[in-house]
Amino acid sequence: MSDLNALEQSPSAVPSKRWSKKKAAALIVGAVLVAGSFAGGLFIGIDSVDPRESAEYQSLTDSNEVLQGERDDVQSELDDLEGGIATRESAVEERTTQLDERSTGLDEREEELGSQDKEITAREKAVGKIEVEQAENSVENGVWTVGTDIKAGTYRTKEPVGSDCYWAVLKTGTNGSDIVNNGIPGGGRPTVSVKKGQDFESTRCGTWVKQ
Repeated sequence: MSDLNALEQSPSAVPSKRWSKKKAAALIVGAVLVAGSFAGGLFIGIDSVDPRESAEYQSLTDSNEVLQGERDDVQSELDDLEGGIATRESAVEERTTQLDERSTGLDEREEELGSQDKEITAREKAVGKIEVEQAENSVENGVWTVGTDIKAGTYRTKEPVGSDCYWAVLKTGTNGSDIVNNGIPGGGRPTVSVKKGQDFESTRCGTWVKQ
C-alpha cells in the first residue's frame, strides 16, 4: 500500500515506464523492417541468378547433346541394318519364287518326258510287233512249202522288182515238175496267192510280204 502511495506521489516514474514501451515497439518494428529488407534482398539475389548460365548446367547440356548425337547415329545404323535385312529378305523371297517356278517347270518337263518315253516305248513295241509280224509273214528268195515254211495267203513284193525276177507256184512233192503258176514280171510289185499243198519259188524278186 505504501508503494502505491509512493507511485501516486511521484509522477515522474510513470513517463519513464511509458517511454520504455514505445522504445521497445520501435525497436521491434525496426528489426522487422531490417529482416524484411534482408530477406527481400536475399530473394532478389536468388531470383537474379539464372541456373542455365551455370557451368554445371552447360556441362549437362553438352553431355545431353553428345548423347542425343550418339543415339541418332545408333538409330541411323539400326535403320540401315533393318533396310539391308529387308532387302536381303526380299531377294531371298524372289530367289525362292524363282526356284519354285524352276522346280515346277522341271516337274512338268519330267512329266512330259515321262509321257514321251511311254509313247516311244509303245511305238517301239508297236513297230517291233509289226517287224515281227512282217518277219513271220515275209518270204525271201528260195523254195518254200505253204503251211510248213510260210502261211497260205496273198503275197506282194516289198520293193519294185527288176527284169530278172522269176516266181513260180508248184505242186508240193513234185520237185518243181508240176507248175501251177509262174511269172517273169520284169518290174512293178507283183502279187502271188498260194495255198496249202503248194510250194512257192522266188528268184531275184526280193522280199515278199503277206497282205
